[in-house]
Amino acid sequence: MSGGAGRGWSSGMRAGMRAGMRVLAVLLCALRAGGTELTFELPDSAKQCFHQELERGLKFTLDYQVITGGHYDVDCYVEDPNGRTIYKETKKQYDSFPHRTEVKGVYTFCFSNEFSTFSHKTVYFDFQVGDEPPILPDMSNRVTALTQMESACVTIHEALNTVIDSQTHYRLREAQDRSRAEDLNGRVSYWSVGETLILFVVSIGQVMLLKSFFTEKRPGSSGAST
Repeated sequence: MSGGAGRGWSSGMRAGMRAGMRVLAVLLCALRAGGTELTFELPDSAKQCFHQELERGLKFTLDYQVITGGHYDVDCYVEDPNGRTIYKETKKQYDSFPHRTEVKGVYTFCFSNEFSTFSHKTVYFDFQVGDEPPILPDMSNRVTALTQMESACVTIHEALNTVIDSQTHYRLREAQDRSRAEDLNGRVSYWSVGETLILFVVSIGQVMLLKSFFTEKRPGSSGAST
Protein backbone atom coordinates (compact mmCIF):
# COMPACT_ATOMS: atom_id res chain seq x y z
CA MET A 1 0.00 0.00 0.00
CA SER A 2 2.84 2.36 0.80
CA GLY A 3 4.41 1.56 -2.58
CA GLY A 4 1.19 2.46 -4.40
CA ALA A 5 0.88 5.68 -2.45
CA GLY A 6 4.50 6.53 -3.27
CA ARG A 7 3.91 5.89 -6.96
CA GLY A 8 0.77 8.02 -6.89
CA TRP A 9 2.60 10.83 -5.13
CA SER A 10 5.49 10.76 -7.61
CA SER A 11 3.14 10.71 -10.61
CA GLY A 12 1.26 13.66 -9.12
CA MET A 13 4.53 15.50 -8.68
CA ARG A 14 5.51 14.86 -12.29
CA ALA A 15 2.12 16.07 -13.51
CA GLY A 16 2.42 19.20 -11.39
CA MET A 17 5.91 19.86 -12.71
CA ARG A 18 4.72 19.44 -16.30
CA ALA A 19 1.86 21.86 -15.67
CA GLY A 20 4.26 24.29 -14.08
CA MET A 21 6.62 24.04 -17.05
CA ARG A 22 3.72 24.75 -19.42
CA VAL A 23 2.72 27.79 -17.40
CA LEU A 24 6.34 28.97 -17.30
CA ALA A 25 6.64 28.56 -21.07
CA VAL A 26 3.52 30.68 -21.57
CA LEU A 27 4.98 33.20 -19.13
CA LEU A 28 8.22 33.51 -21.09
CA CYS A 29 6.41 33.83 -24.39
CA ALA A 30 4.25 36.61 -22.99
CA LEU A 31 7.23 38.79 -22.11
CA ARG A 32 7.43 41.93 -24.19
CA ALA A 33 4.81 40.79 -26.65
CA GLY A 34 4.29 43.24 -29.50
CA GLY A 35 7.29 45.42 -28.67
CA THR A 36 9.99 47.01 -30.81
CA GLU A 37 13.30 48.40 -29.57
CA LEU A 38 15.72 50.32 -31.77
CA THR A 39 18.85 52.42 -31.38
CA PHE A 40 19.74 54.66 -34.33
CA GLU A 41 21.98 57.56 -35.33
CA LEU A 42 20.32 60.94 -35.89
CA PRO A 43 22.61 63.32 -37.83
CA ASP A 44 22.67 67.04 -37.23
CA SER A 45 19.90 69.05 -38.94
CA ALA A 46 18.07 65.80 -39.70
CA LYS A 47 14.74 64.15 -38.90
CA GLN A 48 13.88 60.45 -38.71
CA CYS A 49 10.29 59.16 -38.79
CA PHE A 50 8.80 55.73 -38.14
CA HIS A 51 5.37 54.42 -39.08
CA GLN A 52 3.14 51.78 -37.52
CA GLU A 53 -0.35 50.69 -38.56
CA LEU A 54 -2.60 50.23 -35.53
CA GLU A 55 -6.19 49.18 -34.95
CA ARG A 56 -8.73 51.39 -33.21
CA GLY A 57 -8.81 51.16 -29.42
CA LEU A 58 -5.30 49.69 -29.18
CA LYS A 59 -2.92 50.90 -26.51
CA PHE A 60 0.68 51.78 -27.32
CA THR A 61 3.57 53.27 -25.33
CA LEU A 62 6.57 55.13 -26.73
CA ASP A 63 9.65 55.42 -24.50
CA TYR A 64 12.77 57.17 -25.80
CA GLN A 65 16.09 58.46 -24.56
CA VAL A 66 19.07 60.25 -26.12
CA ILE A 67 22.23 58.23 -25.44
CA THR A 68 24.96 60.39 -26.98
CA GLY A 69 25.43 63.73 -28.68
CA GLY A 70 25.29 67.42 -27.83
CA HIS A 71 23.21 68.19 -24.75
CA TYR A 72 21.49 64.79 -24.98
CA ASP A 73 18.23 66.32 -26.23
CA VAL A 74 15.93 65.73 -29.18
CA ASP A 75 12.54 66.87 -30.51
CA CYS A 76 9.82 64.25 -30.74
CA TYR A 77 6.22 64.26 -31.97
CA VAL A 78 3.52 61.68 -32.75
CA GLU A 79 0.77 62.05 -35.35
CA ASP A 80 -2.39 60.02 -35.86
CA PRO A 81 -3.61 58.84 -39.31
CA ASN A 82 -5.49 62.14 -39.77
CA GLY A 83 -2.29 64.17 -39.36
CA ARG A 84 -3.29 65.46 -35.93
CA THR A 85 -0.39 65.87 -33.51
CA ILE A 86 -1.20 63.93 -30.34
CA TYR A 87 2.21 64.36 -28.70
CA LYS A 88 4.97 66.93 -29.12
CA GLU A 89 8.01 67.72 -26.99
CA THR A 90 11.10 69.80 -27.78
CA LYS A 91 14.65 69.26 -26.55
CA LYS A 92 13.84 66.34 -24.28
CA GLN A 93 16.49 63.97 -22.98
CA TYR A 94 13.98 61.19 -22.33
CA ASP A 95 10.24 60.73 -22.01
CA SER A 96 7.38 58.22 -22.09
CA PHE A 97 4.10 58.61 -23.99
CA PRO A 98 1.23 56.15 -23.45
CA HIS A 99 -1.84 56.47 -25.66
CA ARG A 100 -4.91 54.51 -26.75
CA THR A 101 -5.75 54.89 -30.43
CA GLU A 102 -9.01 56.54 -31.43
CA VAL A 103 -8.88 55.83 -35.16
CA LYS A 104 -7.50 53.00 -37.26
CA GLY A 105 -4.58 53.70 -39.56
CA VAL A 106 -0.88 54.48 -39.77
CA TYR A 107 0.57 56.37 -36.82
CA THR A 108 3.79 58.31 -37.29
CA PHE A 109 6.36 59.22 -34.65
CA CYS A 110 9.37 61.33 -35.54
CA PHE A 111 12.62 62.38 -33.89
CA SER A 112 14.13 65.67 -35.00
CA ASN A 113 17.62 67.08 -34.57
CA GLU A 114 17.03 70.01 -36.90
CA PHE A 115 17.82 72.55 -34.18
CA SER A 116 21.41 71.28 -33.98
CA THR A 117 23.89 72.30 -36.69
CA PHE A 118 26.98 70.32 -35.74
CA SER A 119 26.24 67.53 -33.21
CA HIS A 120 24.61 64.25 -34.17
CA LYS A 121 22.69 62.14 -31.66
CA THR A 122 22.23 58.48 -30.83
CA VAL A 123 18.61 57.81 -29.88
CA TYR A 124 17.02 54.74 -28.30
CA PHE A 125 13.28 54.09 -28.33
CA ASP A 126 10.99 51.29 -27.18
CA PHE A 127 7.59 51.05 -28.88
CA GLN A 128 5.15 48.73 -27.11
CA VAL A 129 1.85 47.89 -28.81
CA GLY A 130 -1.19 46.33 -27.17
CA ASP A 131 -2.02 45.30 -23.64
CA GLU A 132 0.07 42.56 -22.16
CA PRO A 133 -1.72 39.21 -22.60
CA PRO A 134 -2.60 37.27 -19.45
CA ILE A 135 -0.05 34.71 -18.34
CA LEU A 136 -2.66 31.99 -17.98
CA PRO A 137 -5.12 31.45 -20.86
CA ASP A 138 -8.20 31.45 -18.61
CA MET A 139 -7.04 33.97 -16.00
CA SER A 140 -9.63 36.60 -16.91
CA ASN A 141 -12.55 34.13 -16.67
CA ARG A 142 -11.47 32.25 -13.55
CA VAL A 143 -13.67 32.21 -10.49
CA THR A 144 -11.32 30.17 -8.32
CA ALA A 145 -8.13 31.29 -6.64
CA LEU A 146 -4.77 30.67 -8.27
CA THR A 147 -2.81 27.66 -7.21
CA GLN A 148 0.54 28.02 -5.49
CA MET A 149 2.36 27.18 -8.74
CA GLU A 150 0.33 29.73 -10.73
CA SER A 151 0.86 32.43 -8.10
CA ALA A 152 4.59 31.75 -8.19
CA CYS A 153 4.58 32.04 -11.98
CA VAL A 154 2.78 35.39 -11.81
CA THR A 155 5.32 36.63 -9.28
CA ILE A 156 8.20 35.42 -11.48
CA HIS A 157 6.63 37.13 -14.50
CA GLU A 158 6.42 40.47 -12.70
CA ALA A 159 9.97 40.08 -11.41
CA LEU A 160 11.27 39.32 -14.92
CA ASN A 161 9.55 42.42 -16.30
CA THR A 162 11.24 44.46 -13.60
CA VAL A 163 14.59 42.87 -14.44
CA ILE A 164 14.15 43.62 -18.16
CA ASP A 165 13.33 47.26 -17.44
CA SER A 166 16.30 47.56 -15.08
CA GLN A 167 18.69 45.98 -17.57
CA THR A 168 17.51 48.33 -20.31
CA HIS A 169 17.94 51.32 -18.00
CA TYR A 170 21.45 50.31 -16.96
CA ARG A 171 22.49 49.53 -20.55
CA LEU A 172 21.45 53.02 -21.59
CA ARG A 173 23.19 54.58 -18.62
CA GLU A 174 26.34 52.58 -19.39
CA ALA A 175 26.31 53.70 -23.04
CA GLN A 176 25.73 57.31 -22.00
CA ASP A 177 28.49 57.25 -19.39
CA ARG A 178 30.88 55.58 -21.84
CA SER A 179 30.22 58.31 -24.40
CA ARG A 180 30.86 61.01 -21.83
CA ALA A 181 34.05 59.28 -20.64
CA GLU A 182 35.36 58.96 -24.21
CA ASP A 183 34.54 62.61 -24.90
CA LEU A 184 36.30 63.67 -21.70
CA ASN A 185 39.29 61.47 -22.55
CA GLY A 186 39.57 63.12 -25.97
CA ARG A 187 39.45 66.60 -24.47
CA VAL A 188 42.09 65.71 -21.87
CA SER A 189 44.31 64.27 -24.61
CA TYR A 190 44.03 67.44 -26.73
CA TRP A 191 44.70 69.61 -23.68
CA SER A 192 47.78 67.54 -22.82
CA VAL A 193 49.13 67.86 -26.36
CA GLY A 194 48.53 71.61 -26.25
CA GLU A 195 50.29 71.95 -22.90
CA THR A 196 53.25 69.93 -24.24
CA LEU A 197 53.59 72.21 -27.27
CA ILE A 198 53.35 75.34 -25.13
CA LEU A 199 55.96 73.98 -22.70
CA PHE A 200 58.27 73.15 -25.61
CA VAL A 201 57.94 76.65 -27.09
CA VAL A 202 58.48 78.33 -23.71
CA SER A 203 61.55 76.19 -23.03
CA ILE A 204 63.12 77.11 -26.38
CA GLY A 205 62.32 80.78 -25.74
CA GLN A 206 63.98 80.70 -22.30
CA VAL A 207 67.07 79.01 -23.71
CA MET A 208 67.35 81.60 -26.46
CA LEU A 209 66.86 84.44 -23.97
CA LEU A 210 69.54 83.14 -21.57
CA LYS A 211 71.91 82.54 -24.46
CA SER A 212 71.52 86.17 -25.55
CA PHE A 213 72.61 87.34 -22.05
CA PHE A 214 75.94 85.52 -22.22
CA THR A 215 76.82 86.14 -25.84
CA GLU A 216 79.88 88.43 -26.32
CA LYS A 217 79.24 91.44 -28.52
CA ARG A 218 81.78 92.03 -31.26
CA PRO A 219 83.28 95.54 -31.58
CA GLY A 220 81.59 97.73 -34.14
CA SER A 221 83.11 98.79 -37.40
CA SER A 222 83.45 102.42 -36.26
CA GLY A 223 85.61 101.44 -33.31
CA ALA A 224 87.86 99.39 -35.55
CA SER A 225 88.52 102.36 -37.93
CA THR A 226 89.73 104.61 -35.15
